[in-house]
Order: sequence, then C-alpha cells, then structure tokens
Amino acid sequence: MTTPDTGSEGTFCLVLHSHLPWLPHHGIWPVGEEWLYQAWAHSYLPVVDLLRRFADEGRRDVLTLGVTPVLAAQLDDPYALRAMHDWLGTWRLRAEHAATLWGDDETRSDLAAYEYRAAAGALDDFGTTWRHGFSPLLRSLVDGDTIELLGGPLTHPFQPLLDDRVRSFALSEGLADTELRLGTRPRGIWAPECGYAPGMEAGYAAAGVERFLVDGPSLRGDTAAARTVGDSDVVCFGRDLEVTYRVWSPKSGYPGHAHYRDFHTWAGEVGIKASRVTGKEIPPHAKAPYEPARAADTVGMHVKDFVDTVVARLRSLRERDGRKALVVAAYDTELFGHWWHEGPQWLEGVLRALPEAGVHVTTLRGAADAGHVAGPVDLPASSWGSGKDWRVWDGEQVADMVEANTALQRRLLAMDIPRTRRDPVADQAVREALLALSSDWAFMVTKDSAADYARRRAHEHTDRFDRLAAGYATGDPAVAGLAERFRRAAPFGRLDPRSL
Repeated sequence: MTTPDTGSEGTFCLVLHSHLPWLPHHGIWPVGEEWLYQAWAHSYLPVVDLLRRFADEGRRDVLTLGVTPVLAAQLDDPYALRAMHDWLGTWRLRAEHAATLWGDDETRSDLAAYEYRAAAGALDDFGTTWRHGFSPLLRSLVDGDTIELLGGPLTHPFQPLLDDRVRSFALSEGLADTELRLGTRPRGIWAPECGYAPGMEAGYAAAGVERFLVDGPSLRGDTAAARTVGDSDVVCFGRDLEVTYRVWSPKSGYPGHAHYRDFHTWAGEVGIKASRVTGKEIPPHAKAPYEPARAADTVGMHVKDFVDTVVARLRSLRERDGRKALVVAAYDTELFGHWWHEGPQWLEGVLRALPEAGVHVTTLRGAADAGHVAGPVDLPASSWGSGKDWRVWDGEQVADMVEANTALQRRLLAMDIPRTRRDPVADQAVREALLALSSDWAFMVTKDSAADYARRRAHEHTDRFDRLAAGYATGDPAVAGLAERFRRAAPFGRLDPRSL
C-alpha cells in the first residue's frame, strides 16, 4: 500500500537525471569504460535497489527518474554487461587484497571488510537482478508507477544549437528508443543540460512531450508552481535552487562534510578510496581514514537538515502565495553513490522522512495532476550550466567545436538518404553524427575535465561520419565493411534515418 501522508505542508518532487555519454569501446582508464563501471556500481545499482524496495512496499510516485537513451543503451549492451561483471569481480579481489595488506591496522582492516561486503553484494545483485540488463528492471518500476520516467534526445545533444530538423529527429528517435526498451513512450523529458531556446515547446508538443525541466532562474526563481510555456499546453517545472543547492551547489553542499568518504583520494596499492574528506585544505596524504559508522551518523543529521529545509521553504511559499506550494529538487543520479558515497543512504532517509513531516512526495506528473500548474510563461534562452545561459556549450573555449558541429549538421542534412529502404552505411553515418553532437564533449572541454578525451571523441565520430558519407555518396563498395565495423561498437541498432 502507498505510504500515507497528508501533504499538509505542500508538495515535493525529487528528480534524478541519469546520463553518461557512450563509453564502451572508447578507452578504459582514466576516462572511458571505468567511468561507466564506477557509476554503475556505486550509483545505478544502489538507486535501483532502493526503488525496488519501495516498489515492494507498495510505494508509488516515489520520484521522477530521467534516463537518457544513450545511458540505457549502455546498461543493456551485452559487451558492457560482461565487462561490468568482470569489473565487479575485480573490485571484490581488490577488497580481499586490502584485507591482507591492512590486517595489522584495525581501522583500515574494518574498512577492507566493509569494502568487501559492498563488492560481494554488488556482484551478487548484478549476477541475478541485472543479468538481462537495465530495461527489464526499469520497466517494472515504470509499469508499477513507482517512478515517473523522463526520456530525452537520443545522444544527449545541446538542443538549442541544433538545426530544427536535427533537433526534431534526435528527440523523436530518443523517445522511440525508450518506447522500444520499455513498451512506454515517455510523456516528459529532461532536456539535455536543461537547454532551452524560445519556441522549442512547439517541437516538444509535436513529439508528444507534455512536461520538461528548466533551472530556477529560467522562471526568475518563482518555482512554486509549474507553468505552461508560451501558447502551448507543454508544462515546465523549475528547480528550486534554494532547496537543491542545500545538497549540492557549485561551491558547497553535504558531500563536502569532513566525515564523508573523499572522492578524490585513493589508496593506490589497492585501488580503494580509504580516506574521508577531513578538511578542504588537507592534502591527500594527510587525510584521516574513512569510518563508515561516523559517516552514517552524519547522514542522519543531513537528512533532518534537508527535511527541515523543505518544510521551511514550503511554509514560506504558502505564506507568500496563500496556497500550498511545490518544491522541485533535481540532481544528477551519479551524485548519489559515485560522487557522494553516502548519497544513496541519504536519499532513502529523505524519501522516508518527508512524508512523516507532512510533505506530499510525488512525481512531476503527480504534481501536475494535483493542480500545481500556473499559467503561461515566456522562457528565456537558458540552461543549468554556468551563468544559466549557453556559455558552457557555445563559449569561446569551444567556438571551434560549435563551428565544426554546425558544419557537420549541414553535411548530415545534405545526405541523400533513401526513403524506401534501409541502408546500413547511411544508418551508421547518422549514428556517428549524433554521437559527435553529444553535449558532453563541449562540457568537458569548457570545464577542463578530460578535455583531450572529449575533443578526441568529437573528432573521431565526425571523422567516421565523413568517411562513411563520402563512401556512401560515391557508391564505394568498401564502405560497407567500414560501416559494419563501426556498428559493432555503436548503440541504437533500431535508428532509422529516413525520417531525417
């Protein structure tokens, strides 16, 4: 049965955005498949486990979960599933090695045992629950109304910088890919990077999208209700930054507490994060050992702080507006477990404590059904990136990439794609173009996070497109073998470019 709550204080929606660019077959360490497997082990496994337990309890409308098509493709991919199983086995071996090396140090020995239990549990969970991939698990959560699912464009491109035809194609193909995996076509999307340009709501309406998320400043901070956009019936929800930033902001948040596991510090001899944050100015070699029990106590403190923050915010908005309000807090799923080790524990604590505090916890769909929709707003060009504008994806540091992507789209649209039949070369050329247009590459360059890898990936996919398109245009028979080789390492076998 559904957990009872009166909703006397107002309504709260938690939105999680799950996304990684396509990583299989594109390097392993330090950037590449390792990124996928860490996020899978430390975020996706525990978050799905939490949601399955809520489902078993009869809880409905627990949260809104965005899963990008490109991430879903990786979590269903046979190669990635096999490699992930190997990675989990290696994690368990590393924990065993740590227990041997640290046997004379009680604190570290306890940590090795803690790590072993986590690795062994993940390996067992993966070998049973996840053996057929992610989509069967996700489908059960969607069909049982445990969550609301948000979809999105196929490869997570920054939509405002796309040609209208490419934008429409990427979105329709993304929604179709999700429908193929789950049997359900999402009615809501997480627009990549919350990127918006005036008029995009018309394309959303044409694609059957009923709701999407923007950052709070796009609504000038007035996020107490969703709003219809322009002349459309499409609804936008705004992140409440006063609440969201309590957890994680560009400058502070719970994960930086001294007791939590430090993300950046490794015990190199065993490949385990063995330290706690300790202090912002403490060098890695001087950080104190991680103590799970101490961290767990701190989680409880931060659960209470967040619940108090939500309740205070809802009361403040109700006093201002004279009606019950809505608070939407939204984060990357990878924050919970991958970046912030204790994040899944905090997540469960909050989702259990908020109803007990009189807060109605629901999904974006549930909030709309409950009447938290005001009416129309004209949104500005915006994103959730630095400055809340487009500078991360079209700024000076990535001007050459923007120019290259614009030219790539022109060449893509100039292809003479047959209408009456599928052509494997044309199919793969379009896949490569869409992979090149992923928003991740510009983000990584602007933020100087594995910028060389990002530039290499963007160039690689663009070069592959050009080679395939050139061979396709001239009828070169050799290009068929090249397309097949690229296809084996690429997602989206169902992609049909004829609608482009």
